[in-house]
Amino acid sequence: MNVNDVSFERKRPDVYGDAHPKALLRTIQEDGDFLVKLANQHIVSGDQFDQDTMKQLFRLAAKIESNPKRFSSPLQNKILISAFYEPSTRTRLSFESAWHRLGGDIMSITDRSTTGIAKGECLADVAEMFNNYGDCVVLRDNNESSLFEMMDALRIPIINAGNGVDEHPTQALADMYAIFKWRPTLLENECNDKIKIGVIGVPNKMRTVRSFLKCLSVFPEAVDELVIIHDEKSTSELFGKGQREELEARGIRIRTVTELNEVLPELDVVYINAISWEGDTFNTYGSAFHLTADSPLKEDAIILHPLARGDELAQELDHTTHNWYFSQARGAVFLRMALLTCMVERAERVMDVV
Repeated sequence: MNVNDVSFERKRPDVYGDAHPKALLRTIQEDGDFLVKLANQHIVSGDQFDQDTMKQLFRLAAKIESNPKRFSSPLQNKILISAFYEPSTRTRLSFESAWHRLGGDIMSITDRSTTGIAKGECLADVAEMFNNYGDCVVLRDNNESSLFEMMDALRIPIINAGNGVDEHPTQALADMYAIFKWRPTLLENECNDKIKIGVIGVPNKMRTVRSFLKCLSVFPEAVDELVIIHDEKSTSELFGKGQREELEARGIRIRTVTELNEVLPELDVVYINAISWEGDTFNTYGSAFHLTADSPLKEDAIILHPLARGDELAQELDHTTHNWYFSQARGAVFLRMALLTCMVERAERVMDVV
């Protein structure tokens, strides 16, 4: 390759899906009491968050994102234990970036075989040691029960960063933050601008989808309809026991379809995922579904994806206004900065910053 034939002009990542967070900031009135309540809480499930708490987290995240340099020291002298026993790029780096940006230090574990667990140490004993070494734990494990086995022995808060096919609550918070940055009017008391959301995925098998739907159902007044798009072979395992009934009881109207292109022209938000971690490996679902530049998307529709992506989401969409998945990943850092600050009792240090 001739270097003279290559353009080194810097691409502008800020032109795709990055509505300024100050619009969201102006929409939500501050009430720090809901953030203080997060101190020392374990974050396990999307079920833990009510509407007021989520709004205040989004407000704080928008405040940090609007001027991140003002929030460089709240976690000084605090240590995060970052324990990722399952492959991860975005989630691990997002948490570690968030903690570093707040001035804290990190101890990172990325291989279970390098710990005492490989020699048969029980998780309760590992948790007891964590109490002595850090101030907060972020855990990703392909075993759903590991999180719960550690919780009883922990005296410091732990965040579920993905436990098997169960849940991924902070990803869901980041997803909701992206939606409300895109359209802050959805948070108004009398929302006249409800949206149709299409989810390409299997709620019973995908932790990102499961947690996203839990958090989405906290804001039923913003949702006109939830459309689950799935292939025929997933029909029998689409929802877990009581999953659909719980969402409908919260006020979410649900429709299921198997033809992607027929429903795309109706959707304001398209949430797509194809990968589900199950045991020591992953499975893919809905491999016949693809979003490309030729897909019949609404002109102002946005696409969300928790990433990493495969063939289901074409790179040719990256340079279109439909691309909100990069903004979604970027905003996750600021959402996690807000959450972590509250969990380790430093919320008052950021709420007073103007």
